[in-house]
Amino acid sequence: MQNVVAINAAARQGIIAAQATSDEMLLESIADGGRTAMHILYSRHNVRVYRFILRIVRDTSMAEDLVSQVFLDVWRTAKQFEGRSQVSTWLLSIARFKALTALRQRRHEDIDQEDVLEIADDADTPEASLDRSNTSAILRACVAKLSPAHREIINLVYYHEKSVEEAGAIIGIPQSTVKTRMFYARKQLADLLKGAGVDSLAA
Repeated sequence: MQNVVAINAAARQGIIAAQATSDEMLLESIADGGRTAMHILYSRHNVRVYRFILRIVRDTSMAEDLVSQVFLDVWRTAKQFEGRSQVSTWLLSIARFKALTALRQRRHEDIDQEDVLEIADDADTPEASLDRSNTSAILRACVAKLSPAHREIINLVYYHEKSVEEAGAIIGIPQSTVKTRMFYARKQLADLLKGAGVDSLAA
């Protein structure tokens, strides 16, 4: 009985130690075939990766499938991580690539985003938006109306708290382009929020 208690205590200590391990150390362990490290990395980042993908593909079942693919890639390619960025930035880069590839394959949703923005939606008046939802829902709705490039910048910088440098690394564009997109995204978002009658968020 004492042996069982000792084994359980040791196992708990091992789990606690692993959870305190940095993402980089977890990846090193994953590269050596460490399944416990993979489980911890997944637990630590799967929700963030899922939300990031969902904002791109807008399909819950597709997002769930893509999260599995992202972490399968991590399991296979952990040795290739060179430590040039944070592990979370690397994960979102893989997630972005998977999400955009999936969208390209889903050709039936081929309508250009700019055309969609020009289609009037009578049901979505500012009054209706305010009536049926709170300000955070209105904010999400306004973010959804941004162009894909601008929505992506807002998503990375505000929702995932990535720096300009990290956002540029994930998307694969210069920092100056990130700053330009951020400027126009914020301007467009402010206009949309004012249109929805939410001046406090537009300020």
